[in-house]
Amino acid sequence: MTEQTTPVASSELDVQDVVKRAIELNDYSYLLEKVPYSQFIGMSVARFGDEMVFKLPAKDDNIGNPILPAIHGGVIAGFMEMSAIVQLMVFMQAKKVPKIVDFSIDYLRAGLHQDSFAECKITRQGRRVANVSINCWQTNRKQLIATARAHFLLD
Repeated sequence: MTEQTTPVASSELDVQDVVKRAIELNDYSYLLEKVPYSQFIGMSVARFGDEMVFKLPAKDDNIGNPILPAIHGGVIAGFMEMSAIVQLMVFMQAKKVPKIVDFSIDYLRAGLHQDSFAECKITRQGRRVANVSINCWQTNRKQLIATARAHFLLD
């Protein structure tokens, strides 16, 4: 008789192992490699103590308005949402990927064709739900191109 594992239990173990490895090595590229969208947009992350800074490099495929040129708003929103998910996974040492409940974004200025950065702040984390605020900028942290709020289901 062989022992069977359910797909859910297997994926939970994989997520936990990936997050644990990323934290131990302080290398989050391995975690981001597991997410096809983050690879597609070219996202990366660096951690400095308790702070994580996410980077969206200038990439022609991310342009939505070739006249300016400016980054597509959906790419900016996806980058910010993925940043919040990774932040939660790392600081919670997650066993599962948090599920998005609500995401609200305010576009403040055009995201020009240059590197963009994001940082997240977990404003509240309960047992089942977490609230995260995300800020995105390009050349100056005080001149945001977008800000967002997200709620995630942890359970």
